[in-house]
Amino acid sequence: MDSATKNMTLPSNVVTVKNGDVSSLDSGHARLLELGYKQELKRDLSAISNFSLSFSLISVLTGITTLYNTGLNYGGPVSMQYGWFLTSAFTMLVALSMAEICSAYPTSGGLYYWSAKLAGPSWAPFASWITGWFNIIGQWAGTTSVDFSLAQLIQVIILLSSGGKNGGGYVASKYVVIAFHGGILLLHGIINSLPISVISFLGQLGAIWNILGVFVLMILIPSIATERASLKFVFTHFNAKNEDGINSRPYIFLLGLLMSQYTLAGYDASAHMTEETKGADRNGPKGIINAVGISILVGWGYIIGITFAVTDIPYLLSENNDAGGYAIAEIFYLAFKRRYGHGIGGIICLVIVAVAIFFCGMTSVTSNSRMAYAFSRDGAMPLSSLWHKVNKQEVPIYAVWLSVFISFCMALTSLGSMVAFEAMVSVAVVSLYIAYALPIFFRVTLAQKHFVPGPFNLGRYGLIVGWVAVLWVVLISILFSLPVSYPITMETLNYTPVALGSSLILVVSYWIFSARHWFKGPITNVNNSTSVL
Repeated sequence: MDSATKNMTLPSNVVTVKNGDVSSLDSGHARLLELGYKQELKRDLSAISNFSLSFSLISVLTGITTLYNTGLNYGGPVSMQYGWFLTSAFTMLVALSMAEICSAYPTSGGLYYWSAKLAGPSWAPFASWITGWFNIIGQWAGTTSVDFSLAQLIQVIILLSSGGKNGGGYVASKYVVIAFHGGILLLHGIINSLPISVISFLGQLGAIWNILGVFVLMILIPSIATERASLKFVFTHFNAKNEDGINSRPYIFLLGLLMSQYTLAGYDASAHMTEETKGADRNGPKGIINAVGISILVGWGYIIGITFAVTDIPYLLSENNDAGGYAIAEIFYLAFKRRYGHGIGGIICLVIVAVAIFFCGMTSVTSNSRMAYAFSRDGAMPLSSLWHKVNKQEVPIYAVWLSVFISFCMALTSLGSMVAFEAMVSVAVVSLYIAYALPIFFRVTLAQKHFVPGPFNLGRYGLIVGWVAVLWVVLISILFSLPVSYPITMETLNYTPVALGSSLILVVSYWIFSARHWFKGPITNVNNSTSVL
């Protein structure tokens, strides 16, 4: 126990636990008490439920569908196929390192708590502060991008249902799209206000929907399409033609990785749900690893299946097609239209994807709210006493609606500039992965000698895997901040470094001028001599 925490006055709701009294408890509950926290959330999630929430949040149908245009534009099939496996390999290393730490510290605070524990007493407050804010900013940006992508897809479904762009179909204005976005967030807020048992059921339903949806679409679309790409095209064609003035093939390939990396993010949900998971010190790590591993396999199948229906990349990316430039929507629509003379089947396929995205956004709000709950429990957020309150169903209700409100506010940037809003995707990826990498970095540096692993650990390979994971995050953080179009103008500027830089300045300034005087890192609320804080 560091001196700052030792001398801290415990709050009035402190629970006192004597040594040895935790032996009969669930292992996750017992470990939570050892770490200094009482059980406030309902521990009702099984291993499958924990996995399902992360898997639904990763949602290959969401990520790949949303950024398929990016994959086609930057490298095409080669970028999507081989970029997927390259990204997947390094993402799995990040996930393994996170799972190892999650096993040792299974709390809803997740990443920021890990950083506090691993950075040591001197650095714990600042490490916890910076990790927590990157994590929550990335989560809010992620929820914004997911629900806004669903709003855009709904607009495309309406467009195609009313005749398509070339048939006089209805094109929603940006104000209608933002209204769709607000309505979706409202539904997600209402759902997340329900007991965790309901969210658990919907999370499992979302996982099943994602898996079945992928298998249906990856088999149906290429079999329906009257014009199919060859094996050579699917596995060897590199699209070097783009309207962005980029000619370097390696650079184009690297930019194409955004589709894969955006898809394979959000699996920290398993960590944030550990205080509601049975046997969390084992099932939390399993949730992380299984969600990433199965997403890798399912995602590759989806990419393969859809790409067999790609025959004309410039047309799919053109804003003059019936779907207004939404590549996958046009692929689905054309496949059925050419076969049956109408695209109704393609529209139904888009509804399947829309439902998957809805589940993804729902789970994203769940994860957001648990992070806000834990961060405010330790006094790190303005009005912390409000955000960490739970209702009679043991749900952090105010944190839920805070996440909904902020995600809506972030989407309002789309009314001013879609270019600035699109940077939200990169912000979500980079912010989340920086938050993933910080505790791993502390694990392989400051905590080399004092880290005590949990039931799941990497043994002697922990340091090697950790270092590779950290270096990968450094690489993608730089990569996704680079220009994506030349010449660089206000309309083509990649706003990711601007948004991240502004966030960093605000968070660090808040620390320097205020938080360093009162934020001491995670605060225990259990008077327990076995506490490791």
